[in-house]
Amino acid sequence: MTTLTPPVAPSLAHSLVPSARPAPLPARAGLGLKPQHFKDVLAQGPDIGFFEVHAENHMVAGGPLPHFLARIRERYPLSLHGVGLSIGGEAPLDEGHLQRLSDLIERCEPAVFSEHLAWSSHGGHFLNDLLPLPYDGDTLARVCGHIDQVQSRLRRQILLENPATYLAFASSTFSEADFLREVIRRTGCGLLLDLNNAHVSCTNHGLDADAYIDALPLHAVGEVHLAGHAVDEDAAGAPLLIDHHGSPVDEAVWRLHERLIARLGPLPTLLERDNDVPSLATLLTEASRAERTLARWGTA
Repeated sequence: MTTLTPPVAPSLAHSLVPSARPAPLPARAGLGLKPQHFKDVLAQGPDIGFFEVHAENHMVAGGPLPHFLARIRERYPLSLHGVGLSIGGEAPLDEGHLQRLSDLIERCEPAVFSEHLAWSSHGGHFLNDLLPLPYDGDTLARVCGHIDQVQSRLRRQILLENPATYLAFASSTFSEADFLREVIRRTGCGLLLDLNNAHVSCTNHGLDADAYIDALPLHAVGEVHLAGHAVDEDAAGAPLLIDHHGSPVDEAVWRLHERLIARLGPLPTLLERDNDVPSLATLLTEASRAERTLARWGTA
C-alpha cells in the first residue's frame, strides 16, 4: 500500500473560527438518545456524560422531536452524528441536505458533529446503507473536497468515522488507516474511532485490529464509539461479523477500548444501540463499564 502523496496546501478548514462553539464533549460515557427514553431522561436526570442523536432524524421544523431535544440539550452536551451526507459519493454534496444540517446545528449547538467515511446516495436517491469506497487517489481528492465544503459551511471541524466493511476493493492503493491519516492531514478534520467497526472490519478481512488501530492518526480522535455486532459466516465458513447495533458490546471490543484508553487517556465514549433498544436502565448499566475504564486511566 502506498503512503506517498504530493504536498498539498493547508485546507480552508484550518483557518475557520466558529462564531460560537459550545464546550467540548466530556471524557465520559455517553448514550444514543432514543425517543422511547426522552421522558425517562428528563424525569430521572441520569448521571451520563452526553447524548448523541442522528442528525437526519431531527431535521424537522416542529413537533415532539425538536421539543424534547431542546429540553435535553439544556441539561446535557450533545453529539450530532450524520448518516446521509454521502461524504464519499461521486456526485456533489446535496445542497438541500447540507442546509438542513446547518440549520439543525445552529438550533441545537452540538459539541461535535460527525459523519462516515462512506457513500449513501446516487443519482438523487438516498440509500439506507453506508457503502464502502476504493481507497485511491481519486477517492482521496473527492472525500477531501467534500469535507472542506462541509467544514466551510458549518464553520467547524467535523469528525470522520472509520467504516465497518465486508469487502475490499482490489483497486485500492492505500490501506484504510493510511487513507484516513491523509484525509485528516489534508482537511484538518478529526477522527471518530468506532472500535466495533474496527473489530468487525479486521475480522472480516483477516487483519489484526490492534495493528489497524495503531496505524490510525490517534492524535485526531475526538470521540469513540462502542457497539454490538452479529456473528455469521461467509460461503467459505470463515467468520463474518455484521455491524448491527442490536446487542451489547462484545468482549473483544471492550478489550480494544481498555487498550485505547490506557494509551491515550480518557476520551468521550458512546455506546450505540439502534436496534432492539433496551430500557434506559439497561443502557446506563452498560455505560457504567465504559465509565470505569475511563476512571482507571484518568479523571472520568
